[in-house]
Amino acid sequence: MRKHHPENERIKRRYLTYLREAKRLSETSVDQAAAAIAAFEASTGFRDFKRFHIEQARKFKRDLVEQINPATGKPLAKATVHARLMALKAFVQWLADQPGYRSRIRYSDADYFNPSANDSRIARAVRERPVPTVEQIRHVLATMSADTDIQRRDRALVAFTLLSGARDNAIASMSLKHVDVARRLVHQDAREVRTKRAKTFSSSFFPVGDDIEAIVTDWIDHLRTVLLFGDDDPLFPATRVAPNGDGVFAPAGLDRRHWKNAGAIRRIFREAFEAASLPYFNPHSFRNTLARLGEQVCRTPEEFKAWSQNFGHEKVLTTFTSYGAVAPHRQAEIMRSVRLPSSDREDELVRRIAEAVRTSR
Repeated sequence: MRKHHPENERIKRRYLTYLREAKRLSETSVDQAAAAIAAFEASTGFRDFKRFHIEQARKFKRDLVEQINPATGKPLAKATVHARLMALKAFVQWLADQPGYRSRIRYSDADYFNPSANDSRIARAVRERPVPTVEQIRHVLATMSADTDIQRRDRALVAFTLLSGARDNAIASMSLKHVDVARRLVHQDAREVRTKRAKTFSSSFFPVGDDIEAIVTDWIDHLRTVLLFGDDDPLFPATRVAPNGDGVFAPAGLDRRHWKNAGAIRRIFREAFEAASLPYFNPHSFRNTLARLGEQVCRTPEEFKAWSQNFGHEKVLTTFTSYGAVAPHRQAEIMRSVRLPSSDREDELVRRIAEAVRTSR
């Protein structure tokens, strides 16, 4: 059975280069687009893209609806189907403007990859995500052992994620020099730290408690004074693996190298929450925790603006829309407590909203 088409491979290579260089997409996004295109090719029997017909798009949509996720045994999620269809739509739109394809593919042909309006709304719906409370995170830290260097690292890792609000991939690439304990600052230099969209910024420690901050500062002191790590050594070193007495490879302390990705961090989080008899919360959920904390402790628009910038957000509305959703139970409490405001309170409310919008620009 045919597995590829030479002409398709050449034009796909050009398209993926276009996504990387012109659209500036990440490798993960490019890989997802490539996978969607490959799935479409398989559904057509690897026919030449120049022989594209709208019936191929309609068949591909039917195939996706009938496809089963091998991991869950259930149909593909609406969001997954939507993402794959949108990747194919973008590809066909690009093809329609390429030499050799213009006369064969119309720009409007790509619209046949559109899912139904209802499926689109379901796929794009914003759903409440589980968010740990500061008390739950503190409970996890209390249950984590700190007898070995690896255990110390894991405990400090969870504490630092809450203290800094940094993303897991950034934390995996940080060195000791990126944390200024004396000034309580974290420097995320995109030349060395894998920040989102390669953004460079500095942030202060979030006020989550002296006990949590002490876990992090004690860990950094242990690295410098006991393990004799220097500025360029990793803040959270990877685990060194070596043969044990039985000749089996096993953890053997810490290595002087950074993690290549955030996979190990997520595994540490999963094991820590399971050991504390709590549901798994991924590292990124801690940013939601901090956003909700900011809504409670910030008293003025200026304070929340500073809190938002501490995430690396340029606009305060990014924090509100991405992380600041009010939990349903809290929403109900607020609505029950609200009373019809007097004219004076109305004026104050308008003033505060106008100030928040002004400072977000």
